[in-house]
Amino acid sequence: MINEVRETIKKHKSVEKIKETRPNEFSRYCSDASISRYLRARNWNVKKAVKMLEGSLTWRTNYKPEEILWEHVAAEAETGKIYRSSYKDKNGRVVLVMRPSFQNSTSIRAQVKYLVYCMENAILNLPPDQEQMIWLIDFHGFSLSNISIKSTKETAYILQEQYPERLGLAILYNPPKFFEPFYKIVKPFLEPKTANKVKFVYSNDLNTKTIMENLFCMDELESAFGGKDEESFDIKKYAERMKEDDAKRIVLYGRESCSDPNPNPNPNSDNERTTNTNSVIEVDEEVILTEA
Repeated sequence: MINEVRETIKKHKSVEKIKETRPNEFSRYCSDASISRYLRARNWNVKKAVKMLEGSLTWRTNYKPEEILWEHVAAEAETGKIYRSSYKDKNGRVVLVMRPSFQNSTSIRAQVKYLVYCMENAILNLPPDQEQMIWLIDFHGFSLSNISIKSTKETAYILQEQYPERLGLAILYNPPKFFEPFYKIVKPFLEPKTANKVKFVYSNDLNTKTIMENLFCMDELESAFGGKDEESFDIKKYAERMKEDDAKRIVLYGRESCSDPNPNPNPNSDNERTTNTNSVIEVDEEVILTEA
């Protein structure tokens, strides 16, 4: 099935540009591991997987996410609303910490561009035997003013269509009661596989400590999530980490242009806008979340 997807996509005229201008990028996305993710995302339907992969290759050709550098998104990162943590979960998955109440921008275009940068950076830092990440979402200080259906739809589009099977688990930590009806509104935008990876966790729930201990080393986990690490987000230190990663990414993947990439990640939005797959760790989230 993987070979069938690869041979079919090679014949599509729509991917000629990326094959010619970004041959390494094309090869990465036509690797066994990559195609396997697209097949899993489409329940092993070859035709649907081909269509999805074609869409991603077209998107990457136009948007050039691999060319987004820290300097392009630094202003969005100042408050620590999204950042890659210095720790991983017990399965080696990169952790993206998100704090919606720290939103410092009104531009959905800029917000999504920073999300794309964070996704690319998280993938860059995954160990060889892991291909998924954790989203750890802190709802402290979250209010009605932080709710945006449009932003949520754009986030779902990017995650599901351009980074299939990259999310292992999304932990919503202490969401307020008024968030639950909002989630019911946006849940239809999520594919069932994605929705099943969203877990509500409350600090006053007796099971919460067990859930977090099953996933994380508590000495490394931030105190905001019940861990013992008291260190707060430092933008200066984080900027240095990201600049180092940018340099590593350029050396690893190469970059055809130094220009600021296309600012609109979703071509259908409004104006705002070779790892062996057999070695990849598959994590049973239900066991992790329910294990006593």
